Amino acid sequence: MRLILLGAPGAGKGTQAALLREKYKLEHISTGDIFRQNLREKTPLGLEAKKYMDIGHLVPDKIVMEMVGERLPDDGFMLDGFPRTVAQAEFLEMLTKIDAVILFKVDDDEIVQRLSSRVTCRDCGKVTNVYAHKKCPDCGGELYQRDDDHEDTIRNRLRVFHEQTEALVEYYRKRGLLTEIDAIGTPDEIFDRVIETLEHD
Repeated sequence: MRLILLGAPGAGKGTQAALLREKYKLEHISTGDIFRQNLREKTPLGLEAKKYMDIGHLVPDKIVMEMVGERLPDDGFMLDGFPRTVAQAEFLEMLTKIDAVILFKVDDDEIVQRLSSRVTCRDCGKVTNVYAHKKCPDCGGELYQRDDDHEDTIRNRLRVFHEQTEALVEYYRKRGLLTEIDAIGTPDEIFDRVIETLEHD
């Protein structure tokens, strides 16, 4: 199974990807993780991508495709954060066949509330809620708020998403691959909707 997870930043793609990985043994390919790995390793691509991420802009197609293209496995996988533009989708079509595209739908105000209250562990990378913990619940590490989780940056990221990424919705709808999922609820409730969609199809 080869899946694409679509949705605005904070729509819950990463949480659902973890559940899907456990159930179907799919490799989870997240552009965010790829970007951060490149940044940690101070690769030229990572440093270039950071310039765009820090101000809430989409990373240019050429950088993203170069990073992701080498990571696609032959077996099952799910893509989280890629493609984000029609050009990226067309590039992906040349590399592999996609079985389904899941769009997680959440309104903008809910996303701003979610993202502006989340923090990340400096040591293990776990994401949690700023109101729930003072230290990382997994490793006890220091929690911090990423630059792209401040409200003004979130609003800009959402604007960019609506202007550019939503063209993918029509692109995949025309190909009969798109399913829209209500992404409000507990992770298990949302996961049940995803499974119903995948196994019904």
